[in-house]
Amino acid sequence: MRLLVLGGTEFVGRAVVEAALRRGWEVTVFHRGRHRPPSGVRSLHGDRTDPDGLAALAADDGTWDAVVDTWSAAPRAVLDAARLLRGRAGRYVYVSSRSVYAWPWPPGAGEDAPPVEGAAAGAGATDYPRDKRGGELAALEVFGAAASLLVRAGLILGPYENVGRLPWWLTRIAGGGPVLAPGPQDLPLQYIDVRDLADWVAGAVEKELSGPYNLVSPPGHTTMGELLRACVRATGARAELRWTDPAVILDAGIEPWTQLPVWVPPGGEMYDAVHRADVSRAVATGLVCRPAGETVADTWRWLTEIGGVAPQRPDRTVKGVDPEVEAKVLAGAGGVPGTTPEEGAPDD
Repeated sequence: MRLLVLGGTEFVGRAVVEAALRRGWEVTVFHRGRHRPPSGVRSLHGDRTDPDGLAALAADDGTWDAVVDTWSAAPRAVLDAARLLRGRAGRYVYVSSRSVYAWPWPPGAGEDAPPVEGAAAGAGATDYPRDKRGGELAALEVFGAAASLLVRAGLILGPYENVGRLPWWLTRIAGGGPVLAPGPQDLPLQYIDVRDLADWVAGAVEKELSGPYNLVSPPGHTTMGELLRACVRATGARAELRWTDPAVILDAGIEPWTQLPVWVPPGGEMYDAVHRADVSRAVATGLVCRPAGETVADTWRWLTEIGGVAPQRPDRTVKGVDPEVEAKVLAGAGGVPGTTPEEGAPDD
């Protein structure tokens, strides 16, 4: 197989490149040159935001079985790339987002939920949901429904993360001491390891799949308690998880999802949207999700290898709660201290 990845040097794109290389595929990456791609690929350089940003790709005589595009800004960049590659690539795989669904997302909604309105294939940047939907429309306009694969990813975690969710939890827990842990401990979570996403994408290319797919783990793949206890084990930190009622956290003005990454209090529209998606279509086509402990441990290993400071995308909000706010909540509410070895001192 011959694969072209537009990007391919960070997070999702990099994981897709590595999944393809493990299969022995020939991989070309088109990127700006700011980050070194995995070894074993052929590189083309260009900036899609420049007027002649696709010049190197246009001058190249390569053809590919598929192209994978992770673009998240103005949809017209997807449209321009798709038009250039029509006739040179057999399939256009656009890594989209479940954010393309109109709000509120019905709990348990599948791929037939209505998309946001106002998106256009040739538009400039507007907002994340409409930009992603516009990217989908661009792929469909040029490659058609039969040769377009729309990967509607949910929450993505794992090595190379440049959004700051799991790296923040790992860094915070590695610091030790009492940690504000948002309850309840048994709150079911739904996310996908970036490598599982990449493996599914590679398999979908081989199977010549098309159409939209929600791509995230089945609901309840892990819980908030399991995820944070895995962080304690991976870091070996002397941290004490102080499980705190959601009402106490919200009353303190702490924002779910951003200031306490991954976590959303149960019972509301946001929780239903983020952690209760129907992914039966992806599971039926081969989606396999690794244990949460493996995702956490591998992310910590990667984070320590790069010096402990995770990369941060400039177009994403900085994650994490202010230490003074955390300390104030812990002092006031106390939280429920962890009593098991894996919540406190490192395992023997």
